Amino acid sequence: MIVLGLETTCDETAAAVVERDDDGRGRILSNVVFSQIDEHAAFGGVVPEIAARAHVEILDGLIAQAMRESGRHFAELDGVAAAAGPGLIGGLIVGLTTAKAIALVHEKPLIAVNHLEAHALTARLTNDLPFPYCLFLASGGHTQIVAVLGVGDYVRLGTTRDDAIGEAFDKTAKTLGLDYPGGPAVERVARQGDPERFALPRPMVGRPDADFSLSGLKTAVRLEAERQAPLSDQDVADLCASFQAAVADMVRDRLRAGLKLFRERFGQPMALVAAGGVASNQVIRALLNASALDGGTVLVLPRPELCTDNGAMIAWAGAERLAYGLTDTLDAAPRPRWPLDSVRKPTAPPPRPGFGPGSGSGFDLAGDPVPA
Repeated sequence: MIVLGLETTCDETAAAVVERDDDGRGRILSNVVFSQIDEHAAFGGVVPEIAARAHVEILDGLIAQAMRESGRHFAELDGVAAAAGPGLIGGLIVGLTTAKAIALVHEKPLIAVNHLEAHALTARLTNDLPFPYCLFLASGGHTQIVAVLGVGDYVRLGTTRDDAIGEAFDKTAKTLGLDYPGGPAVERVARQGDPERFALPRPMVGRPDADFSLSGLKTAVRLEAERQAPLSDQDVADLCASFQAAVADMVRDRLRAGLKLFRERFGQPMALVAAGGVASNQVIRALLNASALDGGTVLVLPRPELCTDNGAMIAWAGAERLAYGLTDTLDAAPRPRWPLDSVRKPTAPPPRPGFGPGSGSGFDLAGDPVPA
């Protein structure tokens, strides 16, 4: 099956076309992403109103480009997927409304995708990974350790009690006068720093649960910066390096706890999977492999451009759900808050090959089977 996917949850506007074979293997036919970093850089963070307007201005052109690069026509699609949450409400409305219009005009099923589920399933697109596996999701808005047991079947093992890791990188960068986005800026400057100069805390390390906490670490960086003021370039580099080392130590410990909980509840995971923008940090990526080995499993790490927000992950999640006949009505609402463990699960195995959307048996836009 062939699915068009739209991503507009935050400050990336993206469209992609993905193909899923009957045996569950996936192939990206096109994947177009436009980053709004320049529009938000002056404000040191994402401005929701600016993001929503940019999505309106850009999305139609990106869809046309994605369809053109895929070599497919709208009539060949088996479904249209859009991220319906969680995310910024303005962007969600733009993407979901556009997907509804395409689905209605071309009489295709609509799939309202949970953005976090899309991250969770990306490894099945890139690596053909079987269930179950353990997901470490770390971005500007989310930090979670999740047991991925099947399509629509997720158990949260750990989460942040305050700030996400990506947000902590952004706030640290802002405190130290670095550019937005903060993650790449902190990583770049940290290469010239001494990670042992400042004794920063490692929140939650050693606890039996798999939760995170970043607010105390952010405060510690701010207090050290105030004590050292005015900051030299070396002070900034050393603070960045010390902060990054503290995050890395915390992540490794929290993953150890999360994988232990996974094994106790669900047996040995097929892999440790990482997703989200933080997974692009080279220090974090290096420790993930060690964490997987410590947990007796392997690391599956999609390419960096597929770890951050993109349309291919939305299209793939739509295809995975469509294989089970899971579609949505045209009154599907955007959901700024949408916990991953509340996603609708399949009630039956996937239809046999040759039955389902685009097969001639047919599904209406409400997701209900219709007579052949």
